[in-house]
Amino acid sequence: MTSKLFMAGIVVASFGVSAAAVLADDNGGGKRERMSFSQLDADGNGEVSQAELQARAAKRFGDSDSNADGVLTREELLAAGQKRSERRVERMLKRFDANGDGALSKDELPMRGADMFARADADNSGGLSEEEFAALRKHGKRPKN
Repeated sequence: MTSKLFMAGIVVASFGVSAAAVLADDNGGGKRERMSFSQLDADGNGEVSQAELQARAAKRFGDSDSNADGVLTREELLAAGQKRSERRVERMLKRFDANGDGALSKDELPMRGADMFARADADNSGGLSEEEFAALRKHGKRPKN
């Protein structure tokens, strides 16, 4: 019984998470690529409705529910995650593999940490205080002074 309740909770949670996640898909470079308005506006009426968001979420759920039983098992969740990871890796290689060797060297990967660090260092001290670090982890932004 506990297992059934747990799985039901996952299903409910996945619909909620999926509805929010339809607005963004990972493009592999660590950034999120937003879906276009026209992709979400399925009926083309110039508005994105709650029903359209729910339909997109249901499609994403259905795509992961390989046996169409209405629940996502551990195996289905892992398989869906594996597919996303494979797509992400392919996009990363396409985007960053400058020499086309099918591998990424340290020099081919962009190092964005310096920019993030500078933005988080609100007082420009050259270091992150506990408050700045917490703000960065929570919001990815500078703390308010």
